[in-house]
Amino acid sequence: MLKYLSVTILCLALVSCSNKDDPSLFNIVDIDKKQAMTGRWYSQQQADSGSVIFSNHCAVCHGQNAQATGNWKTPRTDGQYPPPPLDGSAHAWHHPLSVLSQIILEGGSAYDGQMPAWKDTLSETEVYAVIASFQEYWPDDTYESWLTMEKQSRQ
Repeated sequence: MLKYLSVTILCLALVSCSNKDDPSLFNIVDIDKKQAMTGRWYSQQQADSGSVIFSNHCAVCHGQNAQATGNWKTPRTDGQYPPPPLDGSAHAWHHPLSVLSQIILEGGSAYDGQMPAWKDTLSETEVYAVIASFQEYWPDDTYESWLTMEKQSRQ
């Protein structure tokens, strides 16, 4: 009996120590709860910490405010496209959270892009914070369209 009680207490301790702000642990119910509380899947703390990471690692290519360059749809002389804006004005909002995080972690080569992989530099939690930081720039209607798509991708 004591053995089962110890295991139960250990399991409860592990669950209580988990990072509840990590969207990789979310299910659709968790997203709905955060959406109702904050209007977005992430906390303001995540977006704020992600802004620092974005500024240090991403802004050099994607712009300080995730706006990128005005000519991101025009290929350069090498045939590659410049980095797209992440502020909701380009195609990033068409990707579910899992794809956005995969692109950041693994890089853009799977999509014929030149974005470097950040898996050796950023933790998964930091990657989600970066996504939260650029989603802060998304207008509400863009975010709502993304959220609808995100929920469908999780079903």
